[in-house]
Amino acid sequence: MINQLKKLTKSSLIAAVILFSTSITFAQNQKDSVHIDLKKAIEIGLSESPSMRIADRDIQIKQQYKKEQIVSLFPDVSLSGSYQYTILKQSMAMSMGGQDMNIKVGKDHNYSVGASLSLPLIVPSLWSSLKLSQMDIELAMENARSSKLELINQIKQAYYTYLVAQQAYDVLQQSYANTQASNELVNKQYQQGLVSSFEKLRSDVSLQNLRPDVTSAAKTANLAYMRLKIILGLDINEPVIFDGHLDDYENEVLNAKVPTLSDINLEENSSLKQLDMGIQQLQQSKKIIKGSSCPSLALSGSLMYNGMGDTGGSFNNFPYSVIGLGLSVPIVSWAGTSYKLKQADLNIENMQDQRVDIERNLRLGAQSYLNDMQQAIENLASDKETMLQAEEAYNIAKKQYEVGMNTWLDLNTTELMLTSTRLTYCQSLFNYLTAKASLDALVGQN
Repeated sequence: MINQLKKLTKSSLIAAVILFSTSITFAQNQKDSVHIDLKKAIEIGLSESPSMRIADRDIQIKQQYKKEQIVSLFPDVSLSGSYQYTILKQSMAMSMGGQDMNIKVGKDHNYSVGASLSLPLIVPSLWSSLKLSQMDIELAMENARSSKLELINQIKQAYYTYLVAQQAYDVLQQSYANTQASNELVNKQYQQGLVSSFEKLRSDVSLQNLRPDVTSAAKTANLAYMRLKIILGLDINEPVIFDGHLDDYENEVLNAKVPTLSDINLEENSSLKQLDMGIQQLQQSKKIIKGSSCPSLALSGSLMYNGMGDTGGSFNNFPYSVIGLGLSVPIVSWAGTSYKLKQADLNIENMQDQRVDIERNLRLGAQSYLNDMQQAIENLASDKETMLQAEEAYNIAKKQYEVGMNTWLDLNTTELMLTSTRLTYCQSLFNYLTAKASLDALVGQN
């Protein structure tokens, strides 16, 4: 029994040294650290996120494609030129006046230069394609907004997770300090013969049982800290201090008014807006299908300059130019167009049904977040009062134990109750903040 007590006492000293040295190291690291609050974290995340840069490039790609299509509306001018040297001239045989004659045809040098022009005047399918390209740009911009909302939600969730993990670690550290103070009091009373060795052993064991919880909480807080830095695009080894405390949001939660489901507006929900844009694109695609079966009119023209001549002789030049209109009227293609239009109509109906289904699920999700927020508010008010009562009960039990009016078991029970109520209080704050962040992302708010 005595050897066990010595081992436990030695372990307590080692644990205290470890926690003290960890606190010193953390304080030293804070000196050169950059302080970041939630607002600054969101700004850093949006500027450093690869997904946001990819979304911006997608918008630029769509914009460049639209410009490419606009160019096709302008006149298309091309230059051409050719040169030929005759090695062996072509011969022609004929009879004139009863006499056979052989005549060589052609010149040694032949060249041709010119320019041609084409301009679409009436092309319905091309005009509809331009409108579809503009819709592609708007859809890409909405995709970028969706990525932004999702990233902001991830940053908030990670930030609140770090705060609750850090506060849980602080609560367990405080619990360890309280238990350690109680253990020192038990040891003094044991040395004075006021408590039994069994009670001292239970106090030592209780202190040792808290060590794994404190260590686990420290690891959890450290992982949440590193995960938050990764989401923000920061180096894991970069010294950063995330400002704020979970208690800072207490008044906001207690004074919050949770809206009803009828108050929730999903007009800015990114998923629904993308579906609406998809339906509009399918409707525009129908116009392209119809336009491809309509007559098209184009203007064309050319200016050519031909020349020929023999070596050492004069050259003869022959310019000519033409201008005209080209009309194309599809006839048989209407048979296939009707089937394409029916396919487009079916695709539109499918997307409309998808929208109805998604909207229902979004409203269900919104109701779930509203329930979580309301429950967290109700729990927090109760948890706050319970925590204050537990603190008072612990202080009373501690004083009573010091004067010998209760047992160590009573003191340990009130300390465990205090730790439990503090952790429950933190969890209620966390539940509200995460539900609120998810609801903001669902309704399309930054």
